[in-house]
Amino acid sequence: MTDTQPWADEIFDVLKQINVRQVAYVPDAGHIRLIERSKNDPTLNTIALTTEEEGIGIIAGAWLGGERGVLLMQSSGVGNCINMLSMIQECRFPFLTLVTMRGQWGEFNPWQVPMGQGTKRVLESMGVIVRPVDTADRLAETVDAAARLAFDAYRAVAVLISQRIIGFKNWGDDQP
Repeated sequence: MTDTQPWADEIFDVLKQINVRQVAYVPDAGHIRLIERSKNDPTLNTIALTTEEEGIGIIAGAWLGGERGVLLMQSSGVGNCINMLSMIQECRFPFLTLVTMRGQWGEFNPWQVPMGQGTKRVLESMGVIVRPVDTADRLAETVDAAARLAFDAYRAVAVLISQRIIGFKNWGDDQP
C-alpha cells in the first residue's frame, strides 16, 4: 500500500465541489487518505460505521435532511449491503459509493478473492450502476460523473477503485 494517495486528494476535491456534506465509512486502508481529509474538514460530517449496510441508511437520511452523502467501503463490505440496497431502488433516492477493491491484482488474502471477483455483478444485480476505474488518472473524472448521475438522476452509482490504484499489501517473501 502506498502511504501517499494523490488520487484521494482529487476525489476529496470532487466531493467538495459537488457539495457532499456526509461521509459514511468503515475504516479501510484503501480509503485512509480520503477518510483523514474528510475527518479534518469542519464542513463535513463523518460517520464511522460498524458495518457497511448502516451507511445506506445514513446516506438515505442525509438526503432526506437535504444533504448529499457518500459511502466509502471495501469490496468485501458490498456483500453486507445486499439487503439494504433494495431500499435505494424502492425509495428512489440518490446513492453514491466509492468502493476500494480487494481480491484482484496482487491479492494475498484468499478470503478477499470471492467478493472481489463478484462485487460488480452483485451491485449490478441490485440495480446499482457500476463504474470501475483501473487507472488513477481517470478516477476524479469518474467520481465526478458518477456523482452527477447519482444526484441529478436519482440513481445508485458505485465507483470501483481497482486494487491496481490502491496498491496491494506486501507481507514479505517469508509469508506463505
